[in-house]
Amino acid sequence: MANAAAIGISMRDLYLFNKGNLFHSYRTFGAHPIRLGDEAGVRFTVWAPNASQVCVVGEFNGWDGRQHRMELIGETGAWSLFVPNLGPGTVYKYEILTSDGKRLLKSDPYAFQSELRPNTASIVSEVFNYNWHDRDWLQRKLEDSPYHEGMLTYEVHLGSWRNRGKELFWTYEEMAGALVDYVVEMGYTHIELLPITEHPLDQSWGYQVTGYYAPTSRYGTPKQLMQLIDRCHQHGIGVILDWVPGHFCKDDHGLRLFDGSPIYEGKDLKRAEKPNWGTLAFDFSCTEVQSFLISNAIYWMDVFHIDGLRVDAVASMIDLHFDKPPELFTFNSFGGTENTDAIRFLKRLNETVFHYYPDALMIAEDSSAWPAVTSPTYMGGLGFNFKWNMGWMNDMLRYMALDPNDRMHHHNLITFSLIYAFSENFVLPLSHDEVVHGKLSLLNKMSGTYEQKFAQLRLFYGYWMTHPGKKLLFMGGEWGQFAEWKDGDVLDWQLIDYPMHGSMHQYVKSLNHVYGEQSSLWERDCDPGGFEWIDVHNAAQSVIVFMRRGHGHSDYSIVICNFSYHHYSDYRIGVPETGQYRTVIHSEAAAFGGALAHTQKVLYSNKTPWHGRPCSLTLDLPPLSFQLLVFEEGEQSRSNRFDVLH
Repeated sequence: MANAAAIGISMRDLYLFNKGNLFHSYRTFGAHPIRLGDEAGVRFTVWAPNASQVCVVGEFNGWDGRQHRMELIGETGAWSLFVPNLGPGTVYKYEILTSDGKRLLKSDPYAFQSELRPNTASIVSEVFNYNWHDRDWLQRKLEDSPYHEGMLTYEVHLGSWRNRGKELFWTYEEMAGALVDYVVEMGYTHIELLPITEHPLDQSWGYQVTGYYAPTSRYGTPKQLMQLIDRCHQHGIGVILDWVPGHFCKDDHGLRLFDGSPIYEGKDLKRAEKPNWGTLAFDFSCTEVQSFLISNAIYWMDVFHIDGLRVDAVASMIDLHFDKPPELFTFNSFGGTENTDAIRFLKRLNETVFHYYPDALMIAEDSSAWPAVTSPTYMGGLGFNFKWNMGWMNDMLRYMALDPNDRMHHHNLITFSLIYAFSENFVLPLSHDEVVHGKLSLLNKMSGTYEQKFAQLRLFYGYWMTHPGKKLLFMGGEWGQFAEWKDGDVLDWQLIDYPMHGSMHQYVKSLNHVYGEQSSLWERDCDPGGFEWIDVHNAAQSVIVFMRRGHGHSDYSIVICNFSYHHYSDYRIGVPETGQYRTVIHSEAAAFGGALAHTQKVLYSNKTPWHGRPCSLTLDLPPLSFQLLVFEEGEQSRSNRFDVLH
């Protein structure tokens, strides 16, 4: 038996790990360069409770495990060994002798760095001594509430945003220059990265993980990733990581049957199997798995300063029958299909993350109708603070694919979302999932001619940007990429040189900046008082008009969307007060690829009641158009409002 104290391991920490309560377990497990007395070396620690023997192997010992046998620490299931004269850069694996005499070669579940695929060994790496320069950003996060701030996220797959050719990737460090500059220029507030945890197959996009603690080596080293995140923060950009705690891949070097027995996936293979994905679900009832996964969430925030996690496939975690054939059905102890272990895990995950990082973003990618996903756990919720609004996304993409002449019969698709818009704290996602696997690009989902597709996409983006909820757009959508996203190819950047795509790019950039400048569009995203219908019932003309409100009395904006082919001149809408209304963006402006060389910049309301409002104004409403108006309070406007109110 190993003397834990002699190699710097706390027995209390191992006890907490076994109980599911060690939330910084990466400080104990994995490969850590340390000094013991006068000797420098590496301490290796791994959990393999059912192994007969565990050895550290690598080039340093000719991959011969007999030279470096690890010692079991009590009855904790943890094995550890200090190897002198090793340091960062050492390549290693664990050689595990199973209870039935088989020898396995496994990567370290807590490896902080891994070899570039197809190689699968772990690499000793120092990740705890990066010199950060983002103190101002961290302080700002503590002072601001994400519910009352703008959140406009650019979703990025690093391997195809920019590259030099097939499998010739840019590094994290290079991305720290071009990607950050681009995101700032375009007016986004956050970057969301498709999973960058180590994974063996490029085509999985990182959603089938083998190394939860290792940034993928495709794009460089852990410290280069830190440079990317650091520069994002220095330029006021938050970083969200797609995180996949629901399942892991079956590759032999990974977590599957790690010590010859199912310690990560659990013994019930019916519950563990994810047949449609070819993966295995974690055993959320296992306390050591809880320590492993919750620590991993904390690790990315602690060590890499990640601002939040978008938790993948929540619906698949909480439903025992999700995407499973009947022969794999299992039931909980109450006879239901809810995965009560996963539900308890998610609640505990969120409680722990917010304990250590109260300003974190914990975003559920959940396609189910599970209630109270973004309610606190003490109120019976799952404890996330945001959830993707998949219902809004599906309804709107279905609506935009319709011939505008048929839209009058499907008006509810654009209005239904406001019935439940404030039941959760929502993000409106236009993500990678909507532009792959034969689903068409966003531009190609739009009906009509070439020009009409662009007009409709501009209209759709305008409605999306002004609808309650935070925003997310997948890369390439900002210039109307025609082709679906192809993970092995670079984005079609050359399209920006074509007039309509270049105009779309300019429109999205302008729309993004308008969003950032107009607090009424995000300050009360999670508050029903931040939204008011002005005209919800005009299905016959396929027109909707609504208002977004900020905290100030006159801090409001008015949105007019014409989803039809028809041009309506002198279209009257109700407004709250008399005065001057400025058009801050118009989707049909010529600069954006529209048909209008000139648009009305200033409109004046009068005391003609309309739409249940005391005042109204008229405007020109081109087909397939979006307009955003803001009230401008001046001396004349203030006196007019006084007349109206009194």
